[in-house]
Amino acid sequence: MANYLVTGGAGFIGSNIVDALVARGDDVAVLDDLSSGRRENLAGALAAGAVLHEADIRDAAAVRAAFDAARPELVFHLAAQIDVRKSIDDPAFDAGVNVVGTINVLEAARAAGVARLVNTSTGGAIYGETDVMPTPETVTPLPMAAYGQSKQCAELYCAWYARLYGMGTVTLRYGNVYGPRQDPAGEAGVIAIFAGRLLDGRHPVIFGDGLATRDYTFVGDIVAANLAAAANPGATGSYNVGTGTESSVLDVVDALREAGDTAPDAFAPVHEPARMGELQRSSLDVTRARDELGFTTGTTLVEGVRATLGHIRAQRG
Repeated sequence: MANYLVTGGAGFIGSNIVDALVARGDDVAVLDDLSSGRRENLAGALAAGAVLHEADIRDAAAVRAAFDAARPELVFHLAAQIDVRKSIDDPAFDAGVNVVGTINVLEAARAAGVARLVNTSTGGAIYGETDVMPTPETVTPLPMAAYGQSKQCAELYCAWYARLYGMGTVTLRYGNVYGPRQDPAGEAGVIAIFAGRLLDGRHPVIFGDGLATRDYTFVGDIVAANLAAAANPGATGSYNVGTGTESSVLDVVDALREAGDTAPDAFAPVHEPARMGELQRSSLDVTRARDELGFTTGTTLVEGVRATLGHIRAQRG
């Protein structure tokens, strides 16, 4: 049993990690400002003894107080601004959360004597437009959105803390994560958004021709990657975490039709103009994570979509 702190632990991905830690008997503290995370995501974990510290990672004093109270041995850092559109419209806000917020977390971790920090980054936005598919970590990041730029900067600060202070840091660059607890009414997460529209009897809205690809990765596999990175003290630098497979937006629509047993005409997409800053292709080379962390994904797109639909149905009663 160990003592962990999860920033952004009331959010979609963070709460799934919290549940996995609690299930194996670890002591868990959560730091979240509940701006997008939800207290109900932590209902089971809080009942089992997890502790929630409600604070904004931009508030250095509040972050330090949470670390002082929790005294964690290891930190999973997931708190972030994740909306690509918002990052382009307000890059200063995006950097305030993702860069300054990460520095506050790193500094509080250093002061608290944290041995290891697992940082969350993006494989979907950090590389930018590249012809190298699937994309390995050796490709130079050239983000097209401020979100990817701020995440790259946060990675560099993690590496700096490792060099200067000897803190064990490792970064996981996720593909496009989806699954239970992702908000179908949110601005990010096309699978959850489309799943909500399918259950509402509405058509999916696609920006562009629908041929843009992403590496859609189920949240349960993301949890497994985080636990593997935490358990491997030799893991450093950045690791892609995904399936290594390109799936288009139209593939997502097809998977939802299959998982929801829905006729094609009943879920035919409506097309709108493509949006600035959105990549046309993205998939991740996950060789390093497989070889060094022993991580591979185990969930197909249809299986993950089916689980996502089931969760949204259950939430709606």
